[in-house]
Amino acid sequence: MITCTDLSVTFIHALPVILFSVFKDKAQRLAWFGHVHRMPDNSMVKKVYEWSPTLTRPLGRPKNRWEDDVKSNITRMKITNWKDCIRSRTKWKKLTEKAKTSLKL
Repeated sequence: MITCTDLSVTFIHALPVILFSVFKDKAQRLAWFGHVHRMPDNSMVKKVYEWSPTLTRPLGRPKNRWEDDVKSNITRMKITNWKDCIRSRTKWKKLTEKAKTSLKL
């Protein structure tokens, strides 16, 4: 588990902005999603991805998370076995190439 002493608080708050600005294209987001899932568990990027804050969220409708957008893209493409495909780099590459030409995204 990661604590605030391990990561800079400003980095954690800036991470969604960084991810959105770098991965504007949905196919790029899918490629990064697969890359992060294949990373070793001790990787800093994977630790930040899996980190969950201990604070409570404000009232109201929750904001869309980056992961929610990627998973909705996966369901729009009607990919049911994405957890199996993500382990295979070649299969995931084919899916990201399909996403580049897909009109459903």
